[in-house]
Amino acid sequence: MKEEVSTEELIINAARKVFTTRGYNGARMQEIADEAGINKAMLHYYYRSKDKLFDIIFDEAVDKLMLRINTVFEAQGSITDKIAVIVDMYITTLSDNPYLPLFVLHEMSQHSDRIVKRFMAKPNFPNIQLFLDEVNKEIKQKKIAKIEPEQLLINVLAMCVFPFVAKPLIQGVLRKDDVAYKVLLEERKRSVVKFINAALAI
Repeated sequence: MKEEVSTEELIINAARKVFTTRGYNGARMQEIADEAGINKAMLHYYYRSKDKLFDIIFDEAVDKLMLRINTVFEAQGSITDKIAVIVDMYITTLSDNPYLPLFVLHEMSQHSDRIVKRFMAKPNFPNIQLFLDEVNKEIKQKKIAKIEPEQLLINVLAMCVFPFVAKPLIQGVLRKDDVAYKVLLEERKRSVVKFINAALAI
């Protein structure tokens, strides 16, 4: 039993590394097997397809992010403080799992209903209404400028996700190698928060 668990962990760790470096479309089962130090037959014994492996990696990353976001939504604190934490978590998660945004976009273009149901069915799916209500509350208390809560949420998510979706374009235009781009993403955390705070200031 211990050997099976150990082998599964080797495979999952290898798959996570290959998906991160190659992306979903570029990943190959043979490369995952090589990375795990096993033969392809053994890999197929545990996981018969790349899709099944990716589902595990995908759900692992998304579930962790959703749980953390829910924790932030339910915590005490101002909406600007919560946004700062969410931005940091979102960009950090996507930096660690850069294949996620492109996979979601691909699924949205091919199977939009399926990906929406997949997200909505998760037990840790964030209670968005908590965020929207908090924004409206602070607007009424005149703590932040008047803004449509839904637009604020979309703006925050879009500003976090876009650098990952458009990475090749941005790297080319700004002439950034991978190391410089990582620095840019760290700076992005502060830049997004600063931009949002300025937009909400009264």
